[in-house]
Amino acid sequence: MTRRTTLATLAFALMCSTAFAADDTIKIGVNQPLTGAFAASGTYVANGAKIAADEINAKGGVLGKKIELVIEDNKSNPTEAAAVAEKLITSDKVPVMMGAWGSSLTLATMPKLEEYSVPMLVETSSSGKITTSGNPHVFRISPPSSLEAEAFAPLASKLGVKKVDFLVINNDWGRGAAADFSKMLKAKGIEVGLVETMDASSQDMSAQLAKLKASDADTIMITAAVDQLTLLFKQMAALGLKKRIITTGGSQNPDQIIAQAGPTANGTMHIVTFAPWWPEKSTNPQAAEYFIGEWKKRGYDFAGTTESFRGYDGIRTIAAAITAGGGTDPAAIEKGFWAVNIMGLNGPIAFKKTGPEGKESGQSKPEVYLIEITDGKIAPVKF
Repeated sequence: MTRRTTLATLAFALMCSTAFAADDTIKIGVNQPLTGAFAASGTYVANGAKIAADEINAKGGVLGKKIELVIEDNKSNPTEAAAVAEKLITSDKVPVMMGAWGSSLTLATMPKLEEYSVPMLVETSSSGKITTSGNPHVFRISPPSSLEAEAFAPLASKLGVKKVDFLVINNDWGRGAAADFSKMLKAKGIEVGLVETMDASSQDMSAQLAKLKASDADTIMITAAVDQLTLLFKQMAALGLKKRIITTGGSQNPDQIIAQAGPTANGTMHIVTFAPWWPEKSTNPQAAEYFIGEWKKRGYDFAGTTESFRGYDGIRTIAAAITAGGGTDPAAIEKGFWAVNIMGLNGPIAFKKTGPEGKESGQSKPEVYLIEITDGKIAPVKF
């Protein structure tokens, strides 16, 4: 970093500390894909965030101030995600952010966090690099694919999995999931076969599916968003590809899959981090029932709850960090994150240090569930 850049960053920090103290509200930046390939998911998360903000403000806010969400569209594009992060920090003067749904989107914003020393709560992304690359301003409540794989490990044996092929989006999210699950499977003596990739915008996956059909693997693990999963299930049915299908995190919308894919989704299994179909069985039943009730009251599609809860928990976690830090500037909030200890909709939220010593990121460990779509309905997997 040059002397000029250092002075500019220090000047920015001084300017922001004054702005944060003077504001009547505490601004929280929300960096989500509201258009583009991941628009449905990003919108769900943003709407979940609004429910949390309204709930917090109705109870008096944080440190005597109301919170104000500044929601921006990263257009499902990494370059846009980085630009949004810079705008939120430099123009909107937010002292903390939540974002940015996809792993590639989040990774693109992370240099901005270091440049301006502003913390960000990661609500969805699962790439291991997010919390292992040495960015001390990152705090994640969603499980990295390594934690998902760890949670799935005992289930693989119960399901009788012998050999697994992968079909994943060709980005940090998809490749990371394939790598982490492959490592876990091999450690359990389960064979790993093909690793096929596809672009997020791909419509025709017949070439990849033909290879997977010809393989002797009994299971295919898929990492993709809902719209692409829908296409895949329909194309699999057309090809007569009948194998055990398991989707990994981020594709957490089984209700939407049922609505879009119809009967072709039957028999598919999905790793999820929130089970809104059975709120009474969650680790926080009262909060889960409140959130689901409020979501329905606002007329939102129930299918969105499996993603929107992340926005709800994310804003609640940020509010807890502001309270714990005792201030509204980035440094105080970042310090507060390390003291957070609240109950989320899918388990306790508290951060453990992950990554290079001295530059650790924070990682919480949520609950993980495996569900199955049977006859157009969602049910826990029976072993």
